[in-house]
Amino acid sequence: MAQPPQPELRLDSDAGAVFVLESKGKWWHAGFHLTTAIVGPTILTLPYAFRGLGWILGFFCLTVMGCVTFYSYYLMSLVLDHCEKAGRRHIRFRELAADVLGSGWMFYFVIFIQTAINTGVGIGAILLAGECLQIMYSNLSPSGSLKLYEFIAMVTVVMIALSQIPTFHSLRHLNFASLVLSLGYTFLVVGACIHAGLSKNAPHKDYSLESSSSSRVFSAFTSISIIAAIFGNGILPEIQATLAPPATGKMFKGLLMCYSVILVTFYSASVSGFWAFGNKSNSNILKSLMPDDGPSLAPTIVIGLAVIFVLLQLLAIGLVYSQVAYEIMEKQSADVNQGMFSKRNLIPRLIFRTLYVIFCGFMAAMLPFFGDINGVIGAIGFIPLDFVLPMLLYNMTYKPKASSLIYWINLFIMVVFTGAGIMGAFSSIRKLVVDANKFKLFSSDVVD
Repeated sequence: MAQPPQPELRLDSDAGAVFVLESKGKWWHAGFHLTTAIVGPTILTLPYAFRGLGWILGFFCLTVMGCVTFYSYYLMSLVLDHCEKAGRRHIRFRELAADVLGSGWMFYFVIFIQTAINTGVGIGAILLAGECLQIMYSNLSPSGSLKLYEFIAMVTVVMIALSQIPTFHSLRHLNFASLVLSLGYTFLVVGACIHAGLSKNAPHKDYSLESSSSSRVFSAFTSISIIAAIFGNGILPEIQATLAPPATGKMFKGLLMCYSVILVTFYSASVSGFWAFGNKSNSNILKSLMPDDGPSLAPTIVIGLAVIFVLLQLLAIGLVYSQVAYEIMEKQSADVNQGMFSKRNLIPRLIFRTLYVIFCGFMAAMLPFFGDINGVIGAIGFIPLDFVLPMLLYNMTYKPKASSLIYWINLFIMVVFTGAGIMGAFSSIRKLVVDANKFKLFSSDVVD
């Protein structure tokens, strides 16, 4: 059986070591990284997710997934602490999974899932940033000729420049700004939704679900996948690796900071957006506030500031997830070409990262499916990595008795979310195929 490569700490050959060996972070730095990884503009999709679930099931799923992910991330931090105390400090998710589960295939499975997540988030961040620029442009110049793919190209150029930031730890100040921005645009959007819901031009509020039973089921599982993607964070070990050792207890404090922000932002955005627009909620609630067939439903200055805040935070999110994608690709390439990505040889890294960002930008321009991309990423990426693997890793590491409550809680979560992931993947891919009839390549409109 193939054995996973072991962590190497040689700076001249391991790009991953260069990436994480700057382990100088405090617990609040981890909180900044976690918040940027989870609390992003995807929360503007929550009203859209609620329209497939309704009020009661929407609140239930949002709360359950919040509790499960907090519990899941805490268990994973305990597993990482346990390995560190045993002399095996893991700086990569894939090596942690392979070590605990003792299987070479698991190493490559995690690489595949993480790469899919990071690339999907990179595509989604560039797409949403391009859409934000388009919203600003259409408001300033309603008859302008620029298309969505041109704004995506602009964002891609900026991301190419920012992609050269060398390490995760280097992002700590940027990620603090990201945290502040997430609170800022959430409050602006909540205020805008309340204003829209109370205005004389307020849309008709209809909270009913689809009439067909099968459509309701598919929509519900797609919405569950979207919420999973919004709560998802497939890079927790890499974030914990930025902490100055020993990391014991620090991640718990970081998680408390992150979930305090989540509590404020997720519920306020979902309630205000779904209340104002009901089952007409767009996959980007900013688009609902600026309908194509009528006047803006909120003050232009409020929407404009929210769009700017979203745009700025998207750059930070793209950087956080792309850093891990770079590390995966550069580490694997470095194994084949020794020293290719060393500190002394920066040209290959520059070229590699530039090509990766160009690929994400091209895919964002060619396939503008924001809501559908969220659903697919949640189902095939975040659910197995964040709702299943951490419980399995904990049970394999700490080996709780089969009669213990924690063993059965973990087993129950794994079974339920494995089933939800399978159904969510089917529902999300089905919706992607259905929506394929609504767009043209390099369309100037994002498909819900």
